[in-house]
Amino acid sequence: MPTITIHERHYPVMKLFGERRLAIPLLATMAILATPVVGQGVAAAAAPCDYPAQQLNLKNWKVTLPTGSAGSPTEIKQPALATYSSNPWFMVNAACTGVRFRSPVNGVTTPNSSYARSELREMANNGTTNASWSATSGTHTMTFRLAFNKLPNDKAHVVGAQIHDGDDDVTVFRLEGSSLYITKGNTTHHKLVTSGYKLNTVFEGKFVVSGGQIKVYYNGVLQTTISHSASGNYFKAGAYTQANCGNSSPCSSSNYGQVSMYKLLVTHS
Repeated sequence: MPTITIHERHYPVMKLFGERRLAIPLLATMAILATPVVGQGVAAAAAPCDYPAQQLNLKNWKVTLPTGSAGSPTEIKQPALATYSSNPWFMVNAACTGVRFRSPVNGVTTPNSSYARSELREMANNGTTNASWSATSGTHTMTFRLAFNKLPNDKAHVVGAQIHDGDDDVTVFRLEGSSLYITKGNTTHHKLVTSGYKLNTVFEGKFVVSGGQIKVYYNGVLQTTISHSASGNYFKAGAYTQANCGNSSPCSSSNYGQVSMYKLLVTHS
């Protein structure tokens, strides 16, 4: 809760009344200001660092986590997502400036992937239905600011943001060691953005989809234009660790990929 500070002031004290009479009302005022006022039956408001939805607008998102049972990872949708946090997988960072996504090599995976994720999936209609849009109709934009914080051992690969269609990923921002790539379908090294990325460096990325083309930006500079005309598209963002117990050791929750997200904005027009 915010702290109210009353700055010290020096008041002239008349001997006629004495210092004690002046001190009593001043102390009473301080006590009133410092006492929290809670109405009967009214719960205290959540601190702005309690839930990821207080840092990012998650109205039209759901999150998939690397927990749950085999082939059935934990999935949180709205309205539960508005007041949900999972330490250490999906939570507000220690500085209360963004959202931390963590996914270990031994995490629970979805049925169609061998890699675990702590990742948001775009939704529609206030989070009640899966988003699904055409690359040839309208303009669809996702702007994000993120930093890769940690990579798994041995196979040090993590995806931080992507466009997916009805079948597979279309293009992603993928960090491999210190090399940041934009992919194109199965071409994982389609466009090298930088070969000198340092962990915890924040950058801004953007996907703009319109007229059968995807324009991909890094820190405001166009990096590549990809032809894409499919429907059934949606955005994803978070930490999708591209390693598992078969290619990364140790096989434990201490071996993980992590991304911090500081901005996430989607528009459709």
